[in-house]
Amino acid sequence: MRKIAAIFLVIAATALLFWALKSPLGSGASIQVFCAAGIKKPVEAAAVDFEKETGVRVELQYGGTGTLLSQLRVAAVGDLFIAADEGSLGDARKLGIIREVLPLARQHVVIAVARGNPKGIASLDDLEKEGVRLALPNPEAASIGKVAQRLLGSRWEKLVGKAAVMKPTVTEIAADVKLGACDAALVWDSTVPSFALDAVRLPELSGPNERVSAAVLSSATVPALALKFARYLSAPEKGNVIFQREGFQAIGGDRWESTPELVLYSGGINRPAIEGLVQQFADREGIRVTTVFNGCGILCAAMKSMRDPTHPKFPDVYYACDVCFVPPVAEHFPEAVLLTESEIIIAVPQGNPKGIHTLADLARPGLRVGLCNAEQSTLGFMTAGILRSMNLLDSVMKNASSQVPTGDFLVNQLRTGSLDAAVVYRTNIQNQAEHFEAIPLPAEKARAVQPFAVRAGSPRQALGQRLLDYLKANKASFEKAGFVWRGDAVPVKSGQLEIPDYLKQK
Repeated sequence: MRKIAAIFLVIAATALLFWALKSPLGSGASIQVFCAAGIKKPVEAAAVDFEKETGVRVELQYGGTGTLLSQLRVAAVGDLFIAADEGSLGDARKLGIIREVLPLARQHVVIAVARGNPKGIASLDDLEKEGVRLALPNPEAASIGKVAQRLLGSRWEKLVGKAAVMKPTVTEIAADVKLGACDAALVWDSTVPSFALDAVRLPELSGPNERVSAAVLSSATVPALALKFARYLSAPEKGNVIFQREGFQAIGGDRWESTPELVLYSGGINRPAIEGLVQQFADREGIRVTTVFNGCGILCAAMKSMRDPTHPKFPDVYYACDVCFVPPVAEHFPEAVLLTESEIIIAVPQGNPKGIHTLADLARPGLRVGLCNAEQSTLGFMTAGILRSMNLLDSVMKNASSQVPTGDFLVNQLRTGSLDAAVVYRTNIQNQAEHFEAIPLPAEKARAVQPFAVRAGSPRQALGQRLLDYLKANKASFEKAGFVWRGDAVPVKSGQLEIPDYLKQK
């Protein structure tokens, strides 16, 4: 029995050790990366440095981008896909096999020739000359083949007929030129330095630069680690340096932080829709998000008091309650996405015992009215502006028995019977319909539009943009909370936001 017990203990200990080594929290954690062959050198070098710094092992598999894409579609395995061009990423999106995308570098098509260009190749016509051995990438397997085929149009078929060889990866045809087996090949400009070749650049091949990107696979079992490696690859002082050294045009991402902390300032109205989503995002990214919910007047005052945007608590992203609270901080948030909108209403107890039907009714003697503070909150500022535009501000303010930073406080006071009516967002009473009725306001005045903005100059700009993308991918959460969705619109410059005169801040 003792021997059996000892065997079970050994088995259990071995299983526990195996779990610890494979766990994302253990030093032996690993990610599986599928990488286009032409990007092998910078990714391989970055993976070595990444493992030294983090203890996370990067298991790399190389091939033509098209070949890898076919494998991923069938096998549904892996954590990260590093593609050589935009077209392949588009195909991956259509197949639903990728999620987050981090751009890494740019490259374009050139003709690779031996040093000194001994065949004197200076045009596409030269590739068709007698005695010139041409190597082409297979468009079914290599992304550069597909890109070159698109750029050259009907000329491509002529070159295919002339080609001595057609191979599945850009590195194989570059090696043919290096070894003298071929005289010229269509390759990426970033491939040329790796094989000590010369590049012939032609206008027919000078289309838009193709973007090298790291995309987290939908099959990722450790997305936080996949994203961590992708952030490492895109960091200006980490992967970017390696990409530049290897001849790529690097695209700078966020500065490297092992565990970034994203600071989000948000108006209180948005909390029911985003609080859970923000935590999900933080868990998936393996980061920390510090979220400050409050009235937008208080949030803007806090930003102004810090003055220096490099302050560690200055927000990286700002989700305001309405566009009228963007101008005070527009220098830091010059562009916004109008993500949602919410209706402003008068909330009264179920049955409307005081018979309130208009804003003018709030001025009736003896009513206890709840308003938000105009200096602290967007709702209070907008309420005051609306009342002022209707010549009702002074008369309604006489009945204002409560002025608080957010609508939630007013709803609580209304629920306890200390108020007869309150001006709030419809979303504030969305989940308490059995207790309250909503009295609509004039339609042209009752709409608050919530803009989401990423701070210009934030060291976590790309991370902030991914948070926005994550929120946009979860439209249903906003609609469930009572918001009207507007997130599919293009970003708007802060200086071009349409704000009524009565809501413009002095």
